[in-house]
Amino acid sequence: MSLGRLPEIGDEVEYAPGRLAILTDFRKGIPYLRRPGIKEWPVQDPTTLTVTRTRDERIAADDFH
Repeated sequence: MSLGRLPEIGDEVEYAPGRLAILTDFRKGIPYLRRPGIKEWPVQDPTTLTVTRTRDERIAADDFH
C-alpha cells in the first residue's frame, strides 16, 4: 500500500472500506474510477482515495487487465 501518495492513472485505489477500483482518467481535474462490469464514475472527493497498488506494482504482478 502506498499511503499518502496521490493516485495516478492505472493505480488501484480503495474508495470505500474494502472496495477497490482502478483510476482510469482525470476529466477537468476530477478522477474517474472503474470496476469490472461497472461503468466509470467520477469521484466527488479525491482525498478519500487510498492507493493500494501503483500501476507499476500491478504490472509487476501481471495484474494489468
